Amino acid sequence: MSHRLTGTCGALAAVVALLCLTAAPAAAQPELQAPADWTPPRTPWGDPDLRAIWNNATITPLERPAELADQAFFTADEVAARERQAQDRVDQQNAPSEVRTEPLPVGGNVGAYNSYWTEQSTSIVRTMRTSLITDPADGRLPELTPQALARITSPASVRLADVQEGRIPADGPEEMGLSERCLWYRGIPTLPTGYNNNYHFFQTPDFVLILQEHIHDLRVVYLDGRPHLPPAIHQFAGSSRGYWEGDTLVIETRNLREPFIRRWSRPEHSLSRGRLSESAVVTERFTRVGPDLLDYRFTVDDPETWTRPWSGALPYARNDQPMFEFACHEGNYGMMNIMTGSRAEDAEAEGR
Repeated sequence: MSHRLTGTCGALAAVVALLCLTAAPAAAQPELQAPADWTPPRTPWGDPDLRAIWNNATITPLERPAELADQAFFTADEVAARERQAQDRVDQQNAPSEVRTEPLPVGGNVGAYNSYWTEQSTSIVRTMRTSLITDPADGRLPELTPQALARITSPASVRLADVQEGRIPADGPEEMGLSERCLWYRGIPTLPTGYNNNYHFFQTPDFVLILQEHIHDLRVVYLDGRPHLPPAIHQFAGSSRGYWEGDTLVIETRNLREPFIRRWSRPEHSLSRGRLSESAVVTERFTRVGPDLLDYRFTVDDPETWTRPWSGALPYARNDQPMFEFACHEGNYGMMNIMTGSRAEDAEAEGR
C-alpha cells in the first residue's frame, strides 16, 4: 500500500496561488507561459532540465460539464467558489466520525479506501479551463466511430465491463483490470486520478525516464533516434520516442498494449473502461515554464475509436516531498479473494 504524500496537494495549491491569473474576462484567459525574467535550467549536457518529482492532481474534469456549454474558462470568482466547495468536501470527509464496533453483515459491501488514502486535490487547473480537453473547442471528446461503438457494445465487451464492475463473477484473473492485477494503472496520456498522482523524471543525454508513483512503473523514452518497435510488439507503456523542440520535450508513443485512458465522464465511453484501439498514437509535450511548474499537453490520434484526434493540457506542480514505493502486489490477496468470491457465486448459482 502506498504512503500518502503529505504536502502534495499543498504544493499544487501553493503554485496556483503564486501564479494565479488575474480576473480578466473568461474568454481571454491565456495558456501557461514562462515569466519573462526566468531562465529555464539546463542539465550539465545542455538539455532543458525536467529532473524533479511532479504532481498533476486537479479537480478539473477531462470533459467540460454539459451545463457549462460554450464556457471554455472559469472566472476568478467561479474558481474560488469551486475550490472552496472542494475544500469543504475534504474537511467533511476528514472530520471525526463514529467508530464502527459491529461487524458488517455477511455478504455486505465492505467499501473501499476512505479519505485518508486518497489525494484530495482542491484546485482548478492553473489556466482556469473548464476541462482538460482543449480541442475540440467544446471541451468534449469527439464522437465515437461506428466500429468503436460496435467494439465496446459487443457481448464480449459488455460482459467484461460487468465482470470488472463486480456485477457478475470472473472466470479468472485475466478478466480483471490491469490495475487490479497490479500491472499498469495510468495509461497514456497520464491523467490525474484519485491518488498517487506523482511522477519522478530522470534524464540522461539519451533517455528520459518517468517513474509513476502508481504501481511504480518506469517508462523509458528514447532520445537517441532509434526507430519505434516493430508493429507486432506491444507494451503497456508502448514504444516512446522523444526529441527536443527548443525547450519542449516531445514524445510520440505507439504500440500500446491494451491501451486505455482513465477519467471518462460519459456512459458510452465508460462501458469500454477507457479502452483505445492498439493503433492509437499519443503525442505529448512537456515544457518547464517556471521553477515549480511544468506545462503538459497531449494529442490522442486513434482513428479506430474517434472520428478525429483530440487534445488536452494540464499543469504539473513540482513536489519537494519524497515519493515512496507503491507496493501494489504483496501477494495480491485482493485478487485471490475476488476469485474466491466468484467461485462462491458460481456455486450458489448452480445450487439454485
